[in-house]
This record gives sequence, C-alpha cells and structure tokens, in this order.
Amino acid sequence: MSLRRLRVSALPIVQCALGAGIAWWVATELVGHTTPFFAPIAAVVSLGLSLGARLRRSVELVAGVVLGVGIGDLLVAVIGSGAWQIALVVVLAMSAAVLLNSGPVLSMQAGNSAVLVATLLPPGGDGGVGRMVDALVGGLVGILIVALLPTHPVGRARRYAGQVLGTAAEVLQLVADGLVENDEKPIVTALEKARDTQSDIDTMRTHLVGGREISRISPLYWNTRSRLDQLQAAADPIDNAVRNIRVLARRSLTLVRDDEILDPRLVDQVEKLSHAVEVLRQMVMADPGKQPDQAEAARVLRSVASGMKPSVVENAGLSATVVFAQIRSLIVDLMQVAGVRRISAIATLPPTVEHPAYPPTQ
Repeated sequence: MSLRRLRVSALPIVQCALGAGIAWWVATELVGHTTPFFAPIAAVVSLGLSLGARLRRSVELVAGVVLGVGIGDLLVAVIGSGAWQIALVVVLAMSAAVLLNSGPVLSMQAGNSAVLVATLLPPGGDGGVGRMVDALVGGLVGILIVALLPTHPVGRARRYAGQVLGTAAEVLQLVADGLVENDEKPIVTALEKARDTQSDIDTMRTHLVGGREISRISPLYWNTRSRLDQLQAAADPIDNAVRNIRVLARRSLTLVRDDEILDPRLVDQVEKLSHAVEVLRQMVMADPGKQPDQAEAARVLRSVASGMKPSVVENAGLSATVVFAQIRSLIVDLMQVAGVRRISAIATLPPTVEHPAYPPTQ
C-alpha cells in the first residue's frame, strides 16, 4: 500500500524537487541573490503534491509573501523582535490576508513570511523587495514545471471515476445476492462500501480541476480537453448515481428485514444493472477509440431500462416499489455518464401508470 502511494506521487515529488532546484538556480545565477530561500519554497508550495488550481496558488503565494514581508519589515523595524512582537506581526499579516478575501495559501504564507522576517531575517533595506522577487521566481518556475513536465490531465480523474464505478457495480451485485438469499449481511456490506465512496468522488473532482488547468498550461496535453469535457460532464451523474445506490441499498435492507414478497424479475434487474455499471467502468478506463465506448455502454443500459416495467412491482410492498423507483432513477444517472442527455435517458424507460413519460422518482 505504501509503495503504491509512493508510485502514484512519484511525478509530483519529482516536479517539486526540480522546481526547488531550478528556482534556486534562477534566483542565484540569473537574478543574483545570494540566499534566495523564498524561491524554492515558493516553487514547492505552488506545485504541491496534489493537483489543484496552481495558477491561483502561485498568485496567492506571491501576494502572501508581499503581505508578510511588508508588514514584518515595517513593524519589526519599529517594535523589534520578541515573543509578543512575533504574535502581533502574524495576527496583522494574516488578518490583512483574510480581509482581502484570500484563500488559505495566501493567509498561511503571509503568516509564515512574517514569522521569518520577525525571527531570522533582518528587516529593512531592499531585503523585502528581494524576497518578493524570489517568491515570484519560485511561482513562475512552478508553472513552467507543470507546463513542461505535467502529470496526465485525464489519468488520475479517470482512475478515481473508475474506482467509484467499480465499487458501484460491486455494491449492486451484493444487493442482488442479499435479495436472492433473503440475507441482510451482503446488503449491509454493500451499504458500507457505498458510503465509503465519497472520498473518491471528491478526489475525482479535485483531479478534474487540476487536469483542466494542466490542459490549458501544457501544450503537450491541449488535445485532452475534449476527454476532460466528457469526464467533467460525467462527474455529477456519477455522484448522483452513487447517492441513488445508497438509497437502493438501504431500502433493500428494509425489504429483507421486513420479509416482503419480491418479484424475482426485480432482483434480476439489479444484477443486470451491476453488469451494466461494470461496462461503464470499462468505458471510463478505455483509451480513445477502444471498446467499450459510450455507445456500447448506452446500449447495455437501454437493455436494462427495457425491463423496468410497472408489472415488475405489481401488488408489491412499499420497499420493493422504492427499489424499483431507485433503479429507474439510477438508470437515468448512468445513461448520462454514457453521454446520453437526461431527457433522452428518461425516454428510454417504459412508461408508468402515474407518469407515462417519467420515472416515479427522480
């Protein structure tokens, strides 16, 4: 597990290492500063170990150094250095950052810079300006590293989307097993797995933001923008699908505990949906031009949708009816992951008595 985490973080670590070294070299050899330690710090902070809005972070970083160094230089030159002086400088620098409605990077960097000025660095002179230049150098080097040595803008988001869909397929299969056996244990396990997916969904969204930024900065990956658009469009439907799966699992658990009479065709639909979600996972992980593609995934989901007729829950209890409704809602979400418009996805479902054109709950 530790080695896998290291392997996943290998490229960001190399980026940070190169950024720190290059920023130091630029600041010393080209700019002419003797100890430009703000330059490598700025490069590492602007790159970080995770994808995100690096351009914004770089700007916030430089702004934070300007605030921290400026306030620190001004105050320490007047009031001196000590415990209460450090506390006052940090309060004022971070307060100024917050008043600017800044992000956490600006606020923390302002505080850090103020501490360094109040404790290690002599205030006054042109040191403050030099440190601001060093921070700017580090931030620009960080952006350059992202452009020339980028992580793949689609790879990480795609991997987490695949993990979420893989878990969703497993959860549905466990629910089907529990319904067939009239056993709550597989369904309890399914519900636990479904609840644990939120962190992967959040990470997927973070990597989509970072991937979008890389596709703009790096000429190497300008051609990935359409794939990012496709994955971005699938993010909300994936999230909604997982939420519907959680409801489906909870109601299936109630169904088993209440020993409701269940039409075997409904269980069969849950199992078929599990297989369809696995096809979706393969679609997300497939390279461009490879199978299964969106058309194939949509075809499989339409096959499942065709079996969702009201007769499946005729004379059924409340829980079975809710499971039926959740499956219909889930199919609509999953078809949107496959690139089908919502209105078209709804139209593929057999009509119900209550609402001929729409699923019971959506």
